[in-house]
Amino acid sequence: MVVHVAERALAAPCVSRAVVATDDGRIYEAVTAAGHEALMTSPEHASGSDRLAEAAARIECDVVVNVQGDEPLISPDTIEVAVGALLEDEAASVSTTSEPIETAEDVMSADVVKVVVDARGRALYFSRSPVPYPREAARAYGSLAAALEVEPALLGTFRKHTGLYVYRRSFLLEYAGWPQTALERAESLEQLRVLERGYQIRVVEAASPSIGVDTEDDLRRVREMLERGDK
Repeated sequence: MVVHVAERALAAPCVSRAVVATDDGRIYEAVTAAGHEALMTSPEHASGSDRLAEAAARIECDVVVNVQGDEPLISPDTIEVAVGALLEDEAASVSTTSEPIETAEDVMSADVVKVVVDARGRALYFSRSPVPYPREAARAYGSLAAALEVEPALLGTFRKHTGLYVYRRSFLLEYAGWPQTALERAESLEQLRVLERGYQIRVVEAASPSIGVDTEDDLRRVREMLERGDK
């Protein structure tokens, strides 16, 4: 799966080098055996971005793209869009992408991260809970799950966060020096450390939907898609 992620990253014209940062020797061996570059990092990191910062400290660059290892179907065009968003927005320290949520199950799933943005496309909050919460609809039907079943148009209320971050390298190295925040620990979402410190995350539309592999069902689904040659 990680090899597929590396291949997707290298297919983006803006990416000049793809390095898999890992603390697992099995992943290192699999990646290098496939002809890609990998770096062994400390097993003590609190998040993937902290691991990324250790790797970035060894690499000369201005912008670092973090494509999470559970995104084997991410579109190279999505990477391009995210990098372009950061380069065009001097006020943002990080950029990422979002996409529509298509099922009630994904709305309710804690494995699917939801994002809320302001009118300028800056992240207000990320959560594993359904946000923003349609209170009146949930009250009318007795629960949010029931409301989504009766009014499927409510799905348009929610946006899924794609497993991708683009950092200015200087900011990433600074970020890694900060302790985890209360919200980050509560939600287990590393991007909340950025927001709690008062920095801005630009959120743009993904070029196409992706599937993060968070469960065994996700893994089976992605394997079937890759075997069919789906993009």
